[in-house]
Amino acid sequence: MPENHGRHAAEPTERRIAGTTLVAPRGELDLLTAPALSQRLDVLTSGAFPDLVLDLRAVAFIDCSGLRALCRARRRALSRGGRLRLITRSPGLLRVLHHTRLTGVFELLPRLPAELDAAAARPVAGEGPRS
Repeated sequence: MPENHGRHAAEPTERRIAGTTLVAPRGELDLLTAPALSQRLDVLTSGAFPDLVLDLRAVAFIDCSGLRALCRARRRALSRGGRLRLITRSPGLLRVLHHTRLTGVFELLPRLPAELDAAAARPVAGEGPRS
């Protein structure tokens, strides 16, 4: 019987906003959960000019497997003329990025970019107002 240890490995939410894909993983990005995220990011970075924003505000923990998934997605996006941005305000995650010398590698944002936030607030044609 597999052990769970209370890990929260929920699938990340994903949303397309104004040509940008917003992916929001939750819980822990580690040896157990990073492979699934990496597979999904591979799909999202397979085309030309991928524009990804990973909202990491709900990520409580990241290990080297999670960092590897982020680095791989960034490398794939850049090689196809796209970009990858990370949203985080977590002192712990920022410290991990600093100690691994990845702070200057990733485009780090404290919140959803204003243009995406505004686009997300607009109702989609055929939908009623958002509650």
